[in-house]
Amino acid sequence: MANVCVIDDQAMMRDSLKETLTGQDHKVCTFASSDEALTTIRQQSFDVVLSDLRLPGGMDGVGLLREMRRLGIDVPVVLMTAHASVETAVEAMKLGAFDYIQKPFHVDEIAILIERAVREREMLRENEVMRRTIEDMNSNRRLIGESPVMRPLMEKIQRVAQSSATVLVTGESGTGKELIARAIHAASPRADKTMLCVNCAALSPTLLESEMFGHEKGAYTGADKLRKGRFELADGGTLLLDEVSEIAPPLQAKLLRVLQEREFERVGSSVTRRLDVRVIATTHRDLRDWAAHAKFREDLYYRLSVLPIEVPPLRERREDIPLLLDHLAEAICKREGKERPRFTTETVALLSDYAWPGNVRELQNLCERVCVLEAGREVTPEIVRPLMAGPLKTATMPAESVSYRDGQILSDAERDLILQTLDRFGGHREKTARALGIGLRTLGLKIKKWREQGIFERDKREMAAAC
Repeated sequence: MANVCVIDDQAMMRDSLKETLTGQDHKVCTFASSDEALTTIRQQSFDVVLSDLRLPGGMDGVGLLREMRRLGIDVPVVLMTAHASVETAVEAMKLGAFDYIQKPFHVDEIAILIERAVREREMLRENEVMRRTIEDMNSNRRLIGESPVMRPLMEKIQRVAQSSATVLVTGESGTGKELIARAIHAASPRADKTMLCVNCAALSPTLLESEMFGHEKGAYTGADKLRKGRFELADGGTLLLDEVSEIAPPLQAKLLRVLQEREFERVGSSVTRRLDVRVIATTHRDLRDWAAHAKFREDLYYRLSVLPIEVPPLRERREDIPLLLDHLAEAICKREGKERPRFTTETVALLSDYAWPGNVRELQNLCERVCVLEAGREVTPEIVRPLMAGPLKTATMPAESVSYRDGQILSDAERDLILQTLDRFGGHREKTARALGIGLRTLGLKIKKWREQGIFERDKREMAAAC
């Protein structure tokens, strides 16, 4: 049901339209002049204005449309006339008229126009809500930092953004690599174009190829219709390849060709398509090392790292922790509709002195728990300590806490470090993994391998004897 405003100086036309539209469950207000209608339009919300072009008084249909736009009344306007001309139609459309219909017309034509106008207005409303939501999200996810390592990073982002060259963003997990990529896009000449993301670690090679390049109908079992890939959908904009190091070797070759030639084929197609996409890739791996050990194509590494950006871990920018804490608390409490907690000076000092193996993501998780559980309260060190990975008091592990043997090789040193960290946390694997900055699964696999080799238990006995 729509709220429709009908303006026509002929009573028979007004009555006919009112009867027809009311019968279709629309609410209708009728007026004989534009001046009379405009007074109500300024006070009441309409979904569609249906106006005759020639109206008595000083304002015709085009004049009414012009005045509505001047007043900021953005309602679809359909103009009706028995005296159509190309010039009038062009002027009306330039002013933003939704459509233009010539009398006499069938009532069904008007009904269809009303339906289209209402549907388009709803879409515009939804788009506006989405735009504001995205703007709010972006404002809450902007880059925060004034530390010595962040200032040059932000300056580099601005310089890199002006280029169309491929960017490789590296850094530990949780440092905000995707946020850096989005900041580059937002500062680039492509900011008004699409930015899409592909999580390269989340899909199998077959699905990832289809996701990136699309496929033709029947290209493989289950491909029941044509699908455009992310490269094609992001044409003219930016494509983010998140965790690009996880792409399988066969697909690496195809990606290399796309970056070199700026062309591709959908899966199951022989038609070559050209594209203009700015590629930004992220990884927590050392791709140079991976390329040196044949785990990643060396030529693809050089093609991706035309403009490299390394994101520093949070422990190297501790000066930013109070700023990040304030920003995160503000955003989380606004989203949750809760009163902000009050972090004491001692709590901020404790958080600033912590190693943050999970980087900004770990800080965000901690802040979210505090904002939900301690809304409006004072947050003391006793509250946040249990939420941290372990009882580390400083952002760096004291050298004397880890002992090394003369002539010790790197693999042995790694094993000793893991064993000593496990012992410090009483065998708690999750806390150990977080403190070391490695995944829980990675830690489990290492321990399993050492147990199978009989090394793990032997080293534990040796360490116990040394103590």
